[in-house]
Amino acid sequence: MTKLTDTQCRTAKQGDKDRKLFDGDGLYLLVTKSGGKLWKLKYRFNGIEKKLSIGSYPEVSLKEARAIALEQRALLAKKVDPSAEKRIRRLQAEMATATTFKSVGDEYIAKLEKEGRAPATLVKARWMLGLLSASLGTRPVSEIKPLEVLRILKDLEVKDQLETARKVRALASRIFRYAIATARAEHDPCPALRGAIAAPQVKSHAALLDPAAIGGLMRAMRSYSGEPTIRLAMEFSAHVFQRPGEIRQALWSEIDLEAAIWTIPAARMKMRQPHRVPLSKRAIEILNQVHDFTGAGVYVFPSLRTTKRPMSENTVNAALRRMGYTSDEMTAHGFRAMASTQLNESGLFSHDAIERSLAHKDANAIRGIYDRGARWEERVRLHEWWSERLNSLEHQLEPKRAA
Repeated sequence: MTKLTDTQCRTAKQGDKDRKLFDGDGLYLLVTKSGGKLWKLKYRFNGIEKKLSIGSYPEVSLKEARAIALEQRALLAKKVDPSAEKRIRRLQAEMATATTFKSVGDEYIAKLEKEGRAPATLVKARWMLGLLSASLGTRPVSEIKPLEVLRILKDLEVKDQLETARKVRALASRIFRYAIATARAEHDPCPALRGAIAAPQVKSHAALLDPAAIGGLMRAMRSYSGEPTIRLAMEFSAHVFQRPGEIRQALWSEIDLEAAIWTIPAARMKMRQPHRVPLSKRAIEILNQVHDFTGAGVYVFPSLRTTKRPMSENTVNAALRRMGYTSDEMTAHGFRAMASTQLNESGLFSHDAIERSLAHKDANAIRGIYDRGARWEERVRLHEWWSERLNSLEHQLEPKRAA
C-alpha cells in the first residue's frame, strides 16, 4: 500500500460523504463531509475491531500521527488495549486538574457533608482547612513535605493554640489520606510530625463536686432572679446532666412527657447515635413549668431574642457568673461531672448504666452493638435517685441509701 504524503493530507478536499485516506498498518486520515480531517487507528483486540482517535490534522502532522500509531501498536504487542489506556490517561488528566491541597480539602469536606456530618463539625472543618490553605492551598497535594505542615503547626504552638494544632494536623492527615485514595498523592506527611509540637494539656470542665457545695448551687439556682427560662434551663441541666448543646437545642417534639423520655436524635449527639434520656419526676415538673413559657414554640429553651433559635451557648455560663460562680468553679458542662462523681461514689449503680446515661460511647465496640437495650430500667432508677439526691442536698439532708 502506498503511504500518504503530507501534500495529500493538506490538499484533501471534503466531498458528499466521509472518506478515508489510508497510510498503512491501520492508520488513516478521515476526511469528513463537513471538512474535518481526523487521524484514526484501526486495530483488533481480542478479536474485536476497534478504532482509536489520534487527533486532527494539521494540529497532529502526518509524522506525529505515525509516531503515535507506532506507540499504540507497541501497546498491542504487550496485550494492552490502546483505547482502554487512553481512557485511563483521560481520567488521570481530569483528576490532575484538582490536585491542589485546597481543592482536595474542599472535596473531602463535601464528602463529609454527604455522609451526614453535623453542621458544627463541617463549620470547624472548613475553618481548619482555611488555616491550612493559607500557605498550602495552591500547592499540589502530592508535593507537600512534612516541613510545610510543621510550619503551620508551629505558628499555632507559638500562639499557645495546642489543641487547635492537634486537630489541624488530624484534619490535614485525613485530607492527605483522601488524596491517596483518589490517586492524587502517594503519601501522608503528617505521621512524621507526631511529637513535633507540645501536647495540649487536658483541661477538665470546672464543676462543683463537694455535696455541700452542690446543695448551695441548687439553692442559688432556686433563688435566681433572672429570666425564668434560664433558671429552669440550669435546673434541668443539673437533673438530666446531658451536654449543654444537646440541652439548649432540645425540641418539644423530642420530649414525651407521658412516657418520661427525652429522645435526642443522632444528628445532635457527639457519638452520632440517638440517645434516650429517662426523665425523673422533678425533670418532668421542670419541663411542665418551661412549657408555660415556651410550649407554643419549637425549642424547649429558645433564645431570649427570637423563638426561632435555641438559647445561646453562653447563656447558662453567664447565669452562673451572675450567681457568683467563676469559670474555675462551675460551668454548664460541669453538671455532667457533678452527676458522674456523685453517682459513681454512691456505689448504687453499675459503671455501664452511668456511662450510658452520660452518652459515653462503649469502649468495647462488640458489646456496644449487642447491649443497646441494656441498663434501661437501672438508668430510670439512677435518674430518679439523682433528682432526689439533688433535692436532699438542696435542703442539706443526706439521702437514704438503698438496701
